[in-house]
Amino acid sequence: MKPTLVLKMGQQLTMTPQLQQAIRLLQLSSLDLQQEVQEALEANPMLEMADEADDDHGGSGSDGADNDDAPAVSVPEPVEMDAIDQHSQAAEEGNWNEQIPSDLPVDTQWEDVYQTSASSLPSGDDDDWDFTSRTGTGETLQSHLEWQLNLIPLSETDQLIALSIIDAINADGYLEESLEEILASIDPEREVELDEIEMVLHRIQQFEPVGVGARDLSECLLLQLRQLPADTPLLEQAQKVVRDHLGLLGSRDFSQLMRRTRLKEDQLGRVIALIQTLNPRPGSEIASGEPEYVIPDVIVRRDSNRWIVELNQESVPKIRVNSQYASMVRRADSSTDNTYLRNNLQEARWFIKSLQSRNETLMKVATQIVEHQREFLEYGEEAMKPLVLHDIAEAVGMHESTISRVTTQKFMHTPRGIFELKYFFSSHVGTSEGGEFSSTAIRALIKKLVSTENPKKPLSDSKIAGLLEEQGIDVARRTIAKYRESLNIAPSSERKRIV
Repeated sequence: MKPTLVLKMGQQLTMTPQLQQAIRLLQLSSLDLQQEVQEALEANPMLEMADEADDDHGGSGSDGADNDDAPAVSVPEPVEMDAIDQHSQAAEEGNWNEQIPSDLPVDTQWEDVYQTSASSLPSGDDDDWDFTSRTGTGETLQSHLEWQLNLIPLSETDQLIALSIIDAINADGYLEESLEEILASIDPEREVELDEIEMVLHRIQQFEPVGVGARDLSECLLLQLRQLPADTPLLEQAQKVVRDHLGLLGSRDFSQLMRRTRLKEDQLGRVIALIQTLNPRPGSEIASGEPEYVIPDVIVRRDSNRWIVELNQESVPKIRVNSQYASMVRRADSSTDNTYLRNNLQEARWFIKSLQSRNETLMKVATQIVEHQREFLEYGEEAMKPLVLHDIAEAVGMHESTISRVTTQKFMHTPRGIFELKYFFSSHVGTSEGGEFSSTAIRALIKKLVSTENPKKPLSDSKIAGLLEEQGIDVARRTIAKYRESLNIAPSSERKRIV
């Protein structure tokens, strides 16, 4: 094949560093964004926290200095739902992610201040801020057991055995290793016997939380029943059920259980009620790990007959360009120092512009989500409407990938709780009248039907599908099973109870 030269014309999108930065900031959560802003403050001398600036920073610099006394950029104004014009939303000022010039003159009139509220760190006069509660490490089950171990007198060998047992207890409070395995892990020179390990285990099983150190569920429940007062009604019968017939109880074979225990139906019901007061995972009572905090990015509140959407002014620190350093930049100077200052000033302004674009985009998307899901705010999950990324993308005039980024790890505070923005998106199923019904609303209906069912005759998946069909919602039985499992609702055979 003979090589030839061919001239072609085409269009392509070039991802400039500034555009890449804007996209990266858009998908960060509030906590990650605070860390990103802190790193930018440390790396760029042109950036500063707005509350750290002195009043005299705005003074005029030397001749030729860049003194753009730009007004402060405020957070997007709250939006009232009754005043929303969906057609004007898509026709607002140009899209945030349209192509940006690759060169930014230092004397541009872009705003130098990006104002939101101060960071979530305490102010100097905040007396209610508790450093310990915000920085302390949660107590683990092992540390809680070791603390109790130090309160009882034990020999050095028994202390070593107890520590080996505690190390073998999992987060739920169960002993994961057998006594033989624990014996094999101890130094043979100590000449420890198996019955000595079992004796120490019985001592640990008397620790808090009650039931810790059990080797199986039956032993765990028995340990808790033995801690109850001796005059507790039907205590012996409950111990017998837990010790000898736990399998029948788990399979809900109540008729066989009544024959084996010779209990009447009302007595068995009270025995089961007593067993249900026990904790099958006693270790969960002890906090483990660090607490996780969620900072809402958007706040939705009701004012009279209107829903108001506004950004959380505590979700992002406020930063601005340091006017004193900016005044040192000379337009006609090409020295190394001046070039360094000019480049940092340009990067600072791009960073501020990206932050502002992030909040404007988040505000647009959140406003449209609330507009689509206003009935959810009014009536709850059962009124949730079907919503996909394409619907919001079309309303705000952006690409679906942008909507996906802005709804990831962003949270909305509403009167009904705090939800991730992705929560409001759901698929749909058809109705007999040709309409659509949200999968979230179907889950809410399933939860409602199960909560009101007859415990003696719980609803099967087929029966739930039939009840929904009576309401005009066509859902297959296997879909009901999938939704039920996502709600952590057991099958009907495991929900059967004795009243």
